[in-house]
Amino acid sequence: MVLDKPICFMVNIVSVNKITVIKKFEYTPILGWSTSRYDMFLLCRRQYYYNYYGKHDPLYSRQKIDELKKLTSIPLEIGNVTHDVIKVFLDRLLKSEGKIDTGRFFDYVRRKTEEYCHAKRFMEVYYDEISNIDIDELFAKIQNSLSNFLNSDRCNWLTTKVISNKQSWLIEPSGYGETRIDEMKAYCKVDFLFPCDDDIYIIDWKTGKRDEKKHKKQLLGYVSWAAYHFEKDPVKIIPIIAYLQPSYEEMKMNFNEYDIQDFAIHIKEETEEMYSVCSNIEENIPEDKERFTKTTNTKICNYCNYRELCR
Repeated sequence: MVLDKPICFMVNIVSVNKITVIKKFEYTPILGWSTSRYDMFLLCRRQYYYNYYGKHDPLYSRQKIDELKKLTSIPLEIGNVTHDVIKVFLDRLLKSEGKIDTGRFFDYVRRKTEEYCHAKRFMEVYYDEISNIDIDELFAKIQNSLSNFLNSDRCNWLTTKVISNKQSWLIEPSGYGETRIDEMKAYCKVDFLFPCDDDIYIIDWKTGKRDEKKHKKQLLGYVSWAAYHFEKDPVKIIPIIAYLQPSYEEMKMNFNEYDIQDFAIHIKEETEEMYSVCSNIEENIPEDKERFTKTTNTKICNYCNYRELCR
């Protein structure tokens, strides 16, 4: 299933080498590929059903499924706080290049950690794995990630060389990063994009474990997104995964137009797989719930928001 050519709305968001727009699209209900969506599709079809088609469930209320969908986890919140604080840090650089007061900075990080922990329901508590969230433990990991970032050569490079063109930075753009890959809807939202010399750099922050196969696929998505929106040669787009713990480490890759073409073929195949469980592809209506089978790997269930629905 190939989408009709989209109507694109030009929005002044960033200036990258004299390109001052990214494309926006009219809403269509047809599903869009993303690495997280397809990964869940492979992991467990039943989890995929609850996460993306919960409103169609004949047994459980949408309110119940939405309640479970909103559960967070300790690793997820470590990543959320870290990402949001780095965004605040980068936004601050747009306004002021003054030196960071690390004491005040980490006081702010501590407050944000407490705020996030008090405002959200954690899966580990909901399922009685622990009685409460140890905020000190979360803060220690977040502090370590942010300290590694602040002390990295990459951060120094950003605040010395790259900052001269800070008016062209794109920091966690709004929306979901919608794009088109071989005319198919896809979502590839970048954390941080900026020009340097004649190249475009994309950095994605990670607080979890290194996974080269999975993260390479994400980087291909980011390059495809940038090449599409900025009409840039993929060779001139430099994607980087920045691992923030236990120490700062990067995975930087280079792709060419043939890599992007090959990636598009795989995305089309994966999208067609997800279409196969839709009774109406254009309206993104799922087939019966029974088509969405439960995983046979029960270890996965220990990390699933919806586990109580399968007991």
